[in-house]
Amino acid sequence: MYDVSTRRRALALVSQGRSLNSVSRATGISRAAIRSWQSRLEPLPRMAPEEPGPPADPQAYAYLLGLYLGDGCVSAHPRSGYYLRIACADAWPGLIELCRDAIKKVRPAVGVYFVQKQGCTAVTSYSRHWPALFPQHGPGKKHDRRIALEPWQREIVDAHPWEFVRGLIHSDGCRITNWTTRLVGGERKRYEYPRYFFTNVSDDIRKLYTDTLDKLGVGWTRCTRNGVPYNISVAKKGCVALLDAHVGPKF
Repeated sequence: MYDVSTRRRALALVSQGRSLNSVSRATGISRAAIRSWQSRLEPLPRMAPEEPGPPADPQAYAYLLGLYLGDGCVSAHPRSGYYLRIACADAWPGLIELCRDAIKKVRPAVGVYFVQKQGCTAVTSYSRHWPALFPQHGPGKKHDRRIALEPWQREIVDAHPWEFVRGLIHSDGCRITNWTTRLVGGERKRYEYPRYFFTNVSDDIRKLYTDTLDKLGVGWTRCTRNGVPYNISVAKKGCVALLDAHVGPKF
């Protein structure tokens, strides 16, 4: 006979997408036993979910929260628990590793694995506690519902504002080089300058971004796209230098 915690651990590993062979080798439990637990509608006794407690690493959580608000979602597992998925473009392999590291720092006990999609990798983790850690989750798209931080999240963002901004830019932002021309000594010359953009269709998420920039002393402007102010631009030299020091381009 196996105790409840052992059975829960084995089923959690299976829910992460691992094969029965892999879970059997990792736990020493036979495949037949694991398969029998899977086949039951209620393989484990009903228990009140434990409180998840605060994020193990608040600084990593501030970054992960930014990633989640940009390109993340929390979805229910068919039987129990929840998946956290953060979509990261394959063009930025460093971002994929940063995302995985952040999840492991926030919840060291959870597993993290990659699911390949067309042009991107879904950095994925299973836990019963993701809805408590990301209470902004809900049905439908983020821009169709209100997005506001809980008081405990606000405390973390206030303590680690640069990590929050970094996560938002790494998900829905970019650093580009703009150019223009100007007359120098009667001759028109090309002039290049760096610029940061953050693009999100949620008014609430854009406001979380700009409010944090305001607290950090970073100037910003709105840029319209098809007449709608989806883009937030940071272009002043000193402000770009601040973002370069604390955020930098994706890699």
